[in-house]
This record gives sequence, C-alpha cells and structure tokens, in this order.
Amino acid sequence: MTTASRHRPPPLPTPRGPLSAAVAAALQGASAPDGLPDSPVYGDDLQLALYTLYELHYRGFEDVPDDLEWDSALLAFRAALEDRFLTALREDVPTTDTTATAALDALQVEPTADPDGTSVSFFLRDEGTLDQLREYAALRSLYHLKEADPHAWVIPRLHGRAKAGMVAVEFDEFGAGRPDEIHAELFADLMTDLKLETAYGHYVDAAPAEALATVNLMSLFGLHRALRGALVGHFAAVEVTSSPGSRRLAEALRRVGAGPAAVRFYTEHVEADAVHEQVVRRDVVDGLLESEPGLEADVVFGVRATAHLEDRLAARLLEAWRQGTTALR
Repeated sequence: MTTASRHRPPPLPTPRGPLSAAVAAALQGASAPDGLPDSPVYGDDLQLALYTLYELHYRGFEDVPDDLEWDSALLAFRAALEDRFLTALREDVPTTDTTATAALDALQVEPTADPDGTSVSFFLRDEGTLDQLREYAALRSLYHLKEADPHAWVIPRLHGRAKAGMVAVEFDEFGAGRPDEIHAELFADLMTDLKLETAYGHYVDAAPAEALATVNLMSLFGLHRALRGALVGHFAAVEVTSSPGSRRLAEALRRVGAGPAAVRFYTEHVEADAVHEQVVRRDVVDGLLESEPGLEADVVFGVRATAHLEDRLAARLLEAWRQGTTALR
C-alpha cells in the first residue's frame, strides 16, 4: 500500500448497537440522534459511538463531509456520551489520596517478573506467539497510528517550562524533522513486518471496547482545555511506563523471529522514552503544577485513568490468549 492510500480517511465502522448506529446514520445524512439510549459505559456500543465522533477531529471518514466535525447536534450528542464516560472514570479512579509525584512514582516500581499474571508485555515476552503479537499490534494500531496527535492539543494550553518540555518530547515523537522517523510511521513499518494492513483505522471493527476506550481517553482529554491537567497526567503515565514495557516487547518480537522494523519500533521507545520520562516529570508535570497547582488532582486523575483502562484491556487480552482464543472481535 502506498503512503498516500494508507492515509486516506477510513470507511465508517460497523455499528454495534443503537448509539453507534445513530452516529453512523447521522454521518450519512440522517438527523442527529435525539436522546441517549442506555448502554454500558465501557461497552462496545458507547465506546464505538465516541470513537466515531472523535475521529471527525482526526482523519474523518470516507464520504463524510468535513463540516460535520463542528455540527452542533453531533457535538451535543458527543458531550452527553462524554459525560457518561467521564462520570464513570471519576467514580472508578480516586484522585485525592495522593500527589502527582507519588502517582508517577508508583508506576516506576518495575518488577522483574509478573507474579499476578496481569502484564501483557511480560506474557508476550515469555510465552506469546507470533499470532498473539500480530493481534496486539493490530489493536494497538488504533493508538499508535495517532500516538502523538491528541497530546499536541495541550501545547497551546501550557506555557513556560511545561510548554517547552512538551514541545521537546513531541518533536521527537514527530520524527525530529524527519518524516520517515515519525513514531506513527515507525509503527506502520512494524505492521508491515508483521504482515498487517497499515491503512489508518483498518482494525477498528476488530477492536473490542477495551481497546477503543484507551484511545477515547486521550481524545477526551485532548479536546477539552478543562482537562489539560488530565492530559498531562496521561502523557506522563505513557512515558513513564513505556521504556521497560517496550524492552519486553522488543524481546518478544526477536524471540518469534519478527523482522527488523518490528523490533526497531520498540527498541526506539526503550531509548527515547527513558529520556522523555525525565523531561515529562521535571519540566511538563512539575512546570504545570508550579504555575497551576490547583490541577494536581487532575494530573493524578489522568495517570490513574490511563492505568485503569490499560488494566481493563490487559485483562481482556490475557483472558483470550490463555484460553487459546483470539482477542479480536
């Protein structure tokens, strides 16, 4: 697939219930949804509906007019979905019992093994098959093919040390001026090595709600200035946990004989994110809280909401793989 065709807007995903069906119909010319049918917050229907609406702010969809990005009725419907999602996350994630520093310190306690069996990267390193690594990459493509984009939305909402640190890390994520080094492009190269389809959004229909929710979280935080502290917390959580997890995934890919581009994506993150972690903690998080100390609980919320949804995804993947079945829908 050529680079141009790979970056074309994807087709609309297949609906999974009344909410996502109403969104798809509205994007194809029907009236915007009126009312909000009941649906599990972390379930397929609501998460797909949110994902579809958020994608209007990224690549959009094939044959969907660009001006629907700011359609007032669709924005109102999205706000109602976001309210349900955010309310559930705030109920599930405590924020007043710790500081941002302590929340990030807790993520840095790096075990040498996985005694409770809840880590995807340990599982894949020690016993994952090539097919399981391909499934993992397919699901993670929803995240990694847009990895740095929603974090960039916070840049105009920061200033001083926090803005400078954020731009420094994002500069690396976007290839430091070299288009072939953009991390999203490196992940597409990984997918090619694993014989996966690299078209943007190709695996949405295969992705369970738990995978959609991890992507929706960073879109939710990125699109709302009021959640800038939570987005910084999300960004920090990703950078703090990336290096050791990437090392294990690189080892897993070497063990199953994956190609050099697949291994390179994760070895690149081992080195880059070890540096990014220090910049994010010292400059982005500390800089933000120095200028806006009232956002500390929001930073903690971003850190813990990220871990909460990643844990849900890990449980889904590991349950399927240990039963010898696919994690894809």
